[in-house]
Amino acid sequence: MTKLKLAALFAAAAFASGAHAQEVVRLGNLKFAHYGAVSYIKEIAPKCGIKVEEHIFAKGPDVMQAILAGELDVGATASEAAIQGRANGAPIYVVAGFAKGGARLVARPDSGIKAIKDLKGKKVGVTRGGIHEVLLAAELAQAGLTFSDAPGKDVQLVFLAFADLNQALLGKNLDAIMQSEPQSSQAINKGFGMEVMKPYDTPIGEPVRTMVMSEKFYSTRRATAAKFMNCFVQATKTFIDDKPTAEKYVRNVIFKGQITSDDFQDAIANSPYTYDISPQHIQITTDVMNKTGVGKMRKAPVASEWVKTDLLDEAKKSLNIK
Repeated sequence: MTKLKLAALFAAAAFASGAHAQEVVRLGNLKFAHYGAVSYIKEIAPKCGIKVEEHIFAKGPDVMQAILAGELDVGATASEAAIQGRANGAPIYVVAGFAKGGARLVARPDSGIKAIKDLKGKKVGVTRGGIHEVLLAAELAQAGLTFSDAPGKDVQLVFLAFADLNQALLGKNLDAIMQSEPQSSQAINKGFGMEVMKPYDTPIGEPVRTMVMSEKFYSTRRATAAKFMNCFVQATKTFIDDKPTAEKYVRNVIFKGQITSDDFQDAIANSPYTYDISPQHIQITTDVMNKTGVGKMRKAPVASEWVKTDLLDEAKKSLNIK
């Protein structure tokens, strides 16, 4: 073989290797303790043969908008954002679950609130458009309480960003908040909040956070999508099996030392990592959203048509995970 041909072969191999290294997956994520394993995917992605670019958003509906705009391939969000996105035309599939629970009704210790019925006549903070609003609406409806963000109903809702709810409770501008993790654990551990309940006694049960893929990514980049799902399962297994690694990563890398070990432990006790999701869970959540009127949906989607767990099943099987 001539030197020229050999050089050409090396150049071709280098090009192919470079092209392979540029197999990029664009991931949308949120900054919560129970989203930590999703964030960890990017750390182990090179071993999975991909590069993951993580983009952090304030709330789930923002992730949906980015997918709709073609800016993301995969997104981590609560189920209601996925459902609302699909209902309004977002070309997405739910492909896995990654955490359960992650919600808590927290009241000021001096509020006299001991149960959901005690919210009558109170101001309750919640983030608009999140699963926490769905859970709060379901709990209030179940207790026979009316609610609105305008005065005149049994309960007055105050819509704030997750990051602002604790401050509003601390400042005594609210009587209670429906909050995520680790923020609800922080409020309790710092003494300005007390747990009223974990809102898991409605038909939804413990809400499952969803991993969604764009239809285009799922269908046209199948091999890359399979690698990503394999990486997701590996990252999740690491966080389930190796709690010190999970805590160190969430506390030091994601929250830059802003949460304590107790905050992390309490948060994950209320929002354990998982892999699984079912069409039944998504359908029940859809039905509750329809009934309570939370989330504007042009047409409620049928879960069996867009919950696709085949990539997850293949990844779990290949890694011997039940």
